[in-house]
Amino acid sequence: MKLPVYWLALLLPWVTVQANEGEVVQTEFSRQGDGWYVSTTLRHKDAGWDHYADQWRVVDADGKVLGNRILYHPHEHEQPFTRSQSGIRIPSDTTVVFVEAHDKVHGWSKQRVRVDLTRKSGDRFSVK
Repeated sequence: MKLPVYWLALLLPWVTVQANEGEVVQTEFSRQGDGWYVSTTLRHKDAGWDHYADQWRVVDADGKVLGNRILYHPHEHEQPFTRSQSGIRIPSDTTVVFVEAHDKVHGWSKQRVRVDLTRKSGDRFSVK
């Protein structure tokens, strides 16, 4: 079945919006005292103060927020960009966490990075 061209015109803005969610490119976890230092690289097509990646967070398997990093301004000319946060408390019996990106328009991205704290590295993560 062929779709008329006008259907494509209606679908294109939706596809563009979905593609503009924040993306966690890479994340690195390092033990620091009784907490963790987390450095996360995000990619997002920031478009000024009304639409930019404004934070990332670390959550456990149940969705409990263990720590986050607020981003106070757009990074239109710095993509991808890396920001870090120290003092993230992860319970000693927690071995898997997730890093999620947030932007001011789309909220929390469906795409997230699974981090296995018992491994040195994996898909888009490393642990020191």
